Amino acid sequence: MFSITVRDHIMIAHSFRGDVFGPAQRLHGATFLVDATFRREQLDDDNIVVDIGLATQELGAVVSELNYRNLDHEPDFAGINTSTEFLAKVIADRLAERIEKGALGEGARGLAGLTVTLHESHVAWASYERAL
Repeated sequence: MFSITVRDHIMIAHSFRGDVFGPAQRLHGATFLVDATFRREQLDDDNIVVDIGLATQELGAVVSELNYRNLDHEPDFAGINTSTEFLAKVIADRLAERIEKGALGEGARGLAGLTVTLHESHVAWASYERAL
């Protein structure tokens, strides 16, 4: 399996509900490094996984929808604990929608999978992996 990874970052504010979250139940900020890894079994006709420039551009577009937002005030996330794991899935699904619409070019139609990893810190991160 071949893969490429592109990176961006987001800064958000949010709070959680539930005792399991302890002090994170209060409003707090988070900065995440966001990695999107695109996979395919065979390289395309240009011998690439996907156009790295387009992949970077589309990841940037997706994370810009979340960047500098208080997720507690975003209608899409009303009543939802926007955990790192949950946000990884949101970003992966939004990237997948863009891939399906052709935003990464025709060569991207051969992609097999996508993994989005959000790095909370240098010692903790979460990922969501999905087929395409």
